[in-house]
Amino acid sequence: MTDSVRSGPQRENSYFHKGCNPYAQTGRSKLQTHRVSLNQQIIKAMRLRAGAENLLRVTDNTRVREVVLLELSFVNSNLQLLREELETVNGSVQVYQGEQDSLCFPLIPLGLKETKEVDFLLPFKDFIQEHYSENPALYEEQILDLMDLRQATRTPSRSVAGVELLTSYYRQLTPLESRFFPGGRHPHLFFTWYDSLTGLPVCQPHLSLEKASVLFNMAALYTQNGARTDRRSPAGLRTAAIAFRSAAGLLWELRETYTHVPSFDLSPAVQGVLLHLLLAQARECSFEEMVLAGTANRVSSLLRLAQEAAQLSDTYTGVELSSGQAAVQSHVPPAWRRTVQVKLQHYRALAHYLVSIALIDHRLGPLDDAELQEEVLAGLYDQMPNQLHPLTLLRSGEHRLQLGKAHLRSAIMAHEEALRVQGLCPSLKKMQIFQDILRGSHTRSLAKFTELEQEDDFDMMEAPHIIGKSSQQIEVLKPDLSSDKVVDLFQKLGPLAVFCARQRWTAPRKIQLRPAQGGRGFGLRDEAVVRVTAVEPGSSAAAAGLKDGDVVVSVGGTDCKWASASEVEAMLQDVPADGLDIQVISAQGLEAAQVPKSATFCSGLSKVYSQSCWVLDEGKSRKGKKVSKKLSFLNWASKKTASTTSLPSAVDNSIQPGPSIQPADGSSLY
Repeated sequence: MTDSVRSGPQRENSYFHKGCNPYAQTGRSKLQTHRVSLNQQIIKAMRLRAGAENLLRVTDNTRVREVVLLELSFVNSNLQLLREELETVNGSVQVYQGEQDSLCFPLIPLGLKETKEVDFLLPFKDFIQEHYSENPALYEEQILDLMDLRQATRTPSRSVAGVELLTSYYRQLTPLESRFFPGGRHPHLFFTWYDSLTGLPVCQPHLSLEKASVLFNMAALYTQNGARTDRRSPAGLRTAAIAFRSAAGLLWELRETYTHVPSFDLSPAVQGVLLHLLLAQARECSFEEMVLAGTANRVSSLLRLAQEAAQLSDTYTGVELSSGQAAVQSHVPPAWRRTVQVKLQHYRALAHYLVSIALIDHRLGPLDDAELQEEVLAGLYDQMPNQLHPLTLLRSGEHRLQLGKAHLRSAIMAHEEALRVQGLCPSLKKMQIFQDILRGSHTRSLAKFTELEQEDDFDMMEAPHIIGKSSQQIEVLKPDLSSDKVVDLFQKLGPLAVFCARQRWTAPRKIQLRPAQGGRGFGLRDEAVVRVTAVEPGSSAAAAGLKDGDVVVSVGGTDCKWASASEVEAMLQDVPADGLDIQVISAQGLEAAQVPKSATFCSGLSKVYSQSCWVLDEGKSRKGKKVSKKLSFLNWASKKTASTTSLPSAVDNSIQPGPSIQPADGSSLY
């Protein structure tokens, strides 16, 4: 799944980690392999198009321009075909579903982002030698461990262990950034990640792309685990709901933390769509849990369940509206949008059917709780039909029948619309489960309406809108990504607060201490490291070059970066007659933070910041014509640029994080 080969030393079985399954021949792995192949074909076509466009700008030869325009038409056609094929791959949801016999709609998982292999060995060894003045050979094993861990995250298993594997790598990136990525420069490393929706690669020398992409893959893996959960039991449905809420929490963290990552699937507008989608599917799992247990055959219970179904339909309506934005519409897989449209119509129809059953099949009896039914019915509509009082409607059999039939007609129309939308999508037409659920629901509503229909019945009352209301709050589960829970691979370099990439130090210098009657001539202060303090002028230590503020890194050849002042004092207690060598370093100040000129970099393509933002000249570049200046990707939110993949800037702030809430048990009729 890569076109690069590690140049460093190879270790037997180093690729295998808990939560990694590189050789699993599953439908998902084949899908990922197909996605990689499409990504490579897309980048090849993009390079061909870039070359043709550059040639078109610089030539005045009519014949050459005709040939180039013809070639461009072929390349653009091929790109369109590749894009449609990638949309089909991204829209493949059936392969991620678990093996189950229950009548449940398939859930939509996110595909993993693909990446190229990164060789940390030489850049990190050079940085350790240059910045930390240490022998890089001592850290080769740690660097290889890091490379193995990253390699394992490219093929995580669809399980809790796979999520833990990605989480462990993500946590390593925080100390890694502090140790090897100073603010003004980078250790000659480039991270390449493919957009999961467009297939275009983005290459950056900054670790923010790596961290954001790993965070996205963690969310994607949560959705894949949730989609394959056995939804035939309440426990399985709760697990699926928690998985989608956890994925939403990760995307929330991504959107709030990494705001300018130049990849379309990581843009704020796309993240807003995915957040709505994941929370809608979490609500769907919670609704299915209520349906699974069954509901009491009472008016109040049926009406409350109808409002739950209406709330779910309204939630999917919000997903449909957000995915229909101009900025993201062309890149959201069509199968996703059709699935959302089918579900919102189906659950709307279910809400109308449940209301009709409650009104037609029940009568207000002397033993019924009239106040409770009146309260529930009053909250069902914005305005009561025909200005009737809720209690009057409950007591009138004629009005109940009339309103119930109106809801049945609305249910039938919504079922038919769901069937129509499902028939428009080739991917959904191949999935028999959609046909079984939609046809069965439509037949049930139609049969009920046929029982009540009369030849002289010309009543065409329109059913009022059902107000969606849920007893369950479906909110994002914020992740715990603290790096405090990870063991720093490079802790031998010293405490991270002191030995970091931003802090510059002198090379270790040797100080020879001699036994003296008046004492050592200096003191030690215990901070994150052991610092020298109160150096006495004229002492042997001062003469040897010891200064206030120096950091003691070794005593007699023993490393003491992590030692306390008392431990170093013990080492210096008995200085031999021939002297004791210690090594100290001095601070040289902080690295100057610099804003990079370009947010992205792509090698091999001149004058292109990234293959995900192809900026075209608005002016002509032929001889004698004005050439317009190319815009940096940093200006994409404030200036208009022509681009084959323009990143959207719309941010949806309607989703707020909240505390973790367990779904309440409920019962119903599906």
